[in-house]
Amino acid sequence: MYYSSGTYEAFAHPEKPEGVEKKSAYIIGTGLAGLTAAFYLVRDGQMPGNHIHLLEKLELAGGSCDGYKDVHKGFYMRGGREMDNHFEIMWDVFRDVPSIETPNVSVLDEYYWLNKHDPNYSLCRATVNKGEDAHTDKLFKLDKDSAMALSQLFITPEADLEDKKISDVLPESFWETNFWLYWQTMFAFQKWSSALEMKRYLCRYVHHIDGLPDFSALRFTKYNQYESMILPLIEYLKKHDVDVQFGMDVKNVIIEDVDGKKTAKELIYVKDNKEQSIPLTADDLVFITNGCCTDTSCYGDQTHAPDLSHIVNGQGESWDLWKNIAKQAKHDEYGHPDVFCSDTEATNWMSATVETSNEDIIQHIMNICKRDPRAGKVTTGGIVTVKDSVNNWFLSWTINRQPQFRSQNKDTVLVWLYALHTDTEGNYIKKAMRDCTGEEICQEWLYHIGMDESKIKDYSENACNTTTCFMPYINAFFQPRKNVDRPKVVPEGAVNFAFIGQFAETPRDTIFTTEYSMRTGMESVYTLLNVDRGVPEVWGSQYDIRELLRAAYYAVDKKKINELPLNFKEKMLLKTVLKNVKGTDLELLLRDTGLIE
Repeated sequence: MYYSSGTYEAFAHPEKPEGVEKKSAYIIGTGLAGLTAAFYLVRDGQMPGNHIHLLEKLELAGGSCDGYKDVHKGFYMRGGREMDNHFEIMWDVFRDVPSIETPNVSVLDEYYWLNKHDPNYSLCRATVNKGEDAHTDKLFKLDKDSAMALSQLFITPEADLEDKKISDVLPESFWETNFWLYWQTMFAFQKWSSALEMKRYLCRYVHHIDGLPDFSALRFTKYNQYESMILPLIEYLKKHDVDVQFGMDVKNVIIEDVDGKKTAKELIYVKDNKEQSIPLTADDLVFITNGCCTDTSCYGDQTHAPDLSHIVNGQGESWDLWKNIAKQAKHDEYGHPDVFCSDTEATNWMSATVETSNEDIIQHIMNICKRDPRAGKVTTGGIVTVKDSVNNWFLSWTINRQPQFRSQNKDTVLVWLYALHTDTEGNYIKKAMRDCTGEEICQEWLYHIGMDESKIKDYSENACNTTTCFMPYINAFFQPRKNVDRPKVVPEGAVNFAFIGQFAETPRDTIFTTEYSMRTGMESVYTLLNVDRGVPEVWGSQYDIRELLRAAYYAVDKKKINELPLNFKEKMLLKTVLKNVKGTDLELLLRDTGLIE
């Protein structure tokens, strides 16, 4: 497997891998990583579809990319997915997956047209004083110490950031900046999250820094992620005769290691309460989804808080599977699951979905986001963060294009909200969010959008239906780590197995994205089948001087270099530099990016 860039290999079709018709594949998990692995086995690996077996414990495919309606409780959306224009693997897949809504076009075409006609951007990024615009005004407000620390983090080698928290590398003043408000709420980072992962995000999305304050960098699907992404992929695979089996709880993959040559020999699973196994040969490829951020999700509804009594640090089907595999390693080559799943107090947050058609509530929404959510277009353009909630629940909310479900009543609006602090009381509801019913969480949100307090209780009970979800491991992949804590997609010496998903290690890309999961799916297939076509590299904006200069301009809130708070020595150095670059392309670049006149 090798990386490539440009269109030469992007548009090429690889030759059929030698001996592929003799091989079979067992894919554990039907999240985006597993479905993508199956897609590449079919399209580029040219493996017969009936040789490919997707094994899923649940009765529904999609993994963490869910979205469904409980006929008794209402709509559930555990989370949302933000995409950008440089998710190279994602678009390589969806350019060949037919839309299930629009005849004769691909999912990519449908998505591309939608986001061209209705581009995403926010008109209110944060609120204060019960629904008033906080006027962050696209400014980062980085002080000099914070700006220098971020620059240092950008260029620090990953090896020097192992096991470090963000708070270990950034100054106290950083936490008061708009940059941190945008960053923390958009990506769900915490002060104790991995500095290594923050560096990756900085490098990966440096070309989008100007779109960070108003979300203009983002693109969204028409419906929820399950209907817009998972269903078309499932349909594609079924049309190619791929076997999808539900109720398959895989417990272990037995790996034989002989002189460093590692071969998966047996797959152990439970189905219908009976333990069974599948013997494997070197021609049986195994793709393992190790770890899951939505494992052990706990659900609540309008009148019930989620039941958290069964949550135990480090326990859950995906973690148990990974631990059983990791025990077999001789040199830690299968990673360290305990690093990610042993502290649910550090890795949890909670979300809720509010359904309403109440005109008074919708008017309050429109007062904030300046758009009618029933227009079928971009509404909030991304999350609206409640600044007054920062020291309480730390609540944010969003309304994506409506309807979010094909089955949704066209007069209703679905609001998704999430909070980073589930163990502190709210501003209005004096309880921890994790202990609240849907009605109570709705009341906290209604309070923060400026609803008349005399109406809040009635509206939450009779004008809204709210479902909730507590996710103990949702931020697990942000835990401080070493490079060896996640296994490589294909460990050294592995003959017939690979790790896929958010807890497999691939260089430069960022976890908690659809692209990361899909990239591991592609890389695993290309490696195990030796597919002779390049895997698109992670977009290289961190190496593009134009993007770096442009990012510097926006990071200092569009100030020119001579307007920055420089000391005497820095001013003299700047004068010398500008003199030396005068008449060169570098001077043109500095001028084009706005850093000099």
